Amino acid sequence: MTDQNGFIKFSSSEELLPQEEMLEVKNKNSSLSIGIPKESDNLENRVCLVPSAVHLLVQNGHRVLIENNAGKASRFEDVEYSEAGAEIVQNAEEVFKADLILKVAPLSDKELKMLKPRHVIFSSLYIANQSADYFKKLIAKKTTAIAFEQIQDKSEAYPVLRSMSKIVGNTAIMIAANYLSNSEFGKAKMLGGFPGIKPAEVVIIGAGTVAENAARAALGMGAIVKVFDNSIYKLDRLLNALNNRIFTSIIQPKFLMKELKNADVVIGAVHSATGMSPCIVTEDMVQKMKPGSVIIDVSIDQGGCFETSSITDHKNPVYKKFDVTHYCVPNVASQVPHTASYAFSNFFTPVLLKIGEAGGIESYLKQDKGICKGVYLLNETITNKMVGDLFDLPYKEISLLMAAMG
Repeated sequence: MTDQNGFIKFSSSEELLPQEEMLEVKNKNSSLSIGIPKESDNLENRVCLVPSAVHLLVQNGHRVLIENNAGKASRFEDVEYSEAGAEIVQNAEEVFKADLILKVAPLSDKELKMLKPRHVIFSSLYIANQSADYFKKLIAKKTTAIAFEQIQDKSEAYPVLRSMSKIVGNTAIMIAANYLSNSEFGKAKMLGGFPGIKPAEVVIIGAGTVAENAARAALGMGAIVKVFDNSIYKLDRLLNALNNRIFTSIIQPKFLMKELKNADVVIGAVHSATGMSPCIVTEDMVQKMKPGSVIIDVSIDQGGCFETSSITDHKNPVYKKFDVTHYCVPNVASQVPHTASYAFSNFFTPVLLKIGEAGGIESYLKQDKGICKGVYLLNETITNKMVGDLFDLPYKEISLLMAAMG
């Protein structure tokens, strides 16, 4: 571009820069090849990028490969992705030719075999379901693996987990209401009751994002809500957020047991920073609950906070123990995949654009400490202490590795 006198005119980002810095501006951006495989678990319905996000990435010079029907369960058709600029491929092997793989569930054994050296993987970790062999296979390929549920933002909150938790909180109450009204699994009663009839009682264990949204949904349906948590700060924040003076208490077994005996629905919504949720409700406590009551253990992806909890799935979501219905599906948000997919996409799209602007994942990790929190494997080194300790694998702090990289 020239000015009116015929001289070359630099962009505003290049004006008055030394020559070395001008070269850096020009060469910093890199084009990413991003692969979206169809989830191998047929009970996982979400997809990480929606068509509008693909369009934005392609417009910014990135290549997006999407496996045939990857978004179908979320109500996104191949033609929508194709029109947005994605390349539709017929199998996962073609998708895994991309340098960066974006998926919801952890890699399956088949997908682990498709990895090429130095692949970058964004997915969930679900550490409670993993084995040492899983990480050894990632190490062998010098993979950089990032668990989206452990990524933090500048406030040290978990943005992906928080957005999913909002969806899960609302969905958990919908699920609870459905089973409570069922004559086989519940009490054949409405969650909110009816004029002249006592409404259902909902006990929520935990006072985080899931609990807040579950409480708001339950209150909106007319239920009585009681919340237990050992953090007075969280309980106070919850009350302020709801603008409703519901019953709250710290977790004292005697008080909790009293409320469990009267509860129609119990939501386990305890999130642990260590990756494994504490067992709060014992088998004896569950045995004393009313027949036909419903347990929704949202904490099951971290092991569960009920002693009687065992992982279920969307195909067979519930079982009975002591005549109490247990719903222990780890990926509750997959019950509403269209909404959940938009939540994923809204987070990942700007992150992918920033990775491209930084010149690649390693350069970007030096700029974003929050994303670094989600990294549990960098090339061939475990960087997550919890993973190292749990599976007896050597690990190093990511900050030391990044410093060594220069």
